[in-house]
Amino acid sequence: MDLNQVTLPVFDMKKAVAFYQVLGFTLIVDTPHYARFECPMGQSTFSLSLAPESTMNGAVIYFEHEKLDTWVDDLLAKDIEFAQLPTDEAYLWREAVLFDPSGNKLKLYWAGENRLNPPWRVNS
Repeated sequence: MDLNQVTLPVFDMKKAVAFYQVLGFTLIVDTPHYARFECPMGQSTFSLSLAPESTMNGAVIYFEHEKLDTWVDDLLAKDIEFAQLPTDEAYLWREAVLFDPSGNKLKLYWAGENRLNPPWRVNS
């Protein structure tokens, strides 16, 4: 099994599409109510669906990049605002936190070997 995509609700499709293009996603489907992007690396896609503003989402979406600090610096230069700049976390991931124009929480991170093989991994 493989994860194909994650779809986030957004309130303003034009603002959301522009935001995710600045993050580096390639737009492959663009309609007034739905947009889909190819991720910059790998085979995954990521999509947006127009939703009423009353839609609340507690999900956190993680995007991994080996050169996290450089990526964040590039985004800061493009006026992307962060709630947390890259920080080394206790669970051995380096993470930055930001919110898209609809308030969806995103974490840009690098975990390296610890993503799949942390010291506390359960042995099967």
